[in-house]
Amino acid sequence: MVELALLMPVVLAVVLLIVQVTLWFHGRQVAEAAAREGARVARSAPFDSGSWEGEAQTKATSIVRAIGPRLLSDATATTSVREPDQRFVTVTGSAVQVIPLLPELTFTITATAGGPVECFRPDDGGDDCG
Repeated sequence: MVELALLMPVVLAVVLLIVQVTLWFHGRQVAEAAAREGARVARSAPFDSGSWEGEAQTKATSIVRAIGPRLLSDATATTSVREPDQRFVTVTGSAVQVIPLLPELTFTITATAGGPVECFRPDDGGDDCG
């Protein structure tokens, strides 16, 4: 009985750690899926479109809400341009906590996806979108 009383807190901590890592991993998958979908919208918008940022952010946050609103709390989507024809979407949020008694123990998840804007490139060797 004494051995069980000494060993049980360790076993419980290991089980909770395994559950926390699993929830963090699943939250990361949700963030990556949302970033990919937001980047797909951003990349497929016309090159000279000014509304792609809002559309990409809306799509990414709607994916988070549809797949795992409790897995990734306080999720935000931001857009960025790294080169004139490269668009990216970053999704950031906090993974759900197994032990809510430790508020300083937060797991922030960040996922970024993007690439070149899909556009017509002329066959004459030019790099500009036409």
